[in-house]
Amino acid sequence: MSLSLEEYREELVSKILSAVSQDEVNCFINTALKALEQNKINGHIISRFVEKMTRDLRLFDPMKKDAQQWSNIKIARILFIRIKNNLNETIN
Repeated sequence: MSLSLEEYREELVSKILSAVSQDEVNCFINTALKALEQNKINGHIISRFVEKMTRDLRLFDPMKKDAQQWSNIKIARILFIRIKNNLNETIN
């Protein structure tokens, strides 16, 4: 993986914001997580990646985004919370 995890998060946020549907948001997130796993990234690092994505998405101001972007942010936050819960169950 040639990008740093921070750059990878930034790229994923950009894709989430530009998605045209909630299904596309879901696809981007699933693809990103699969890529991390395929690159043999440690589970704890993936968990931290998910936590940082959740934090980054919480920082957006709804007044500065259009309706589709805000919808994408909300669904991404929900998906990342679900993923985090699943990862915590797997780790514990």
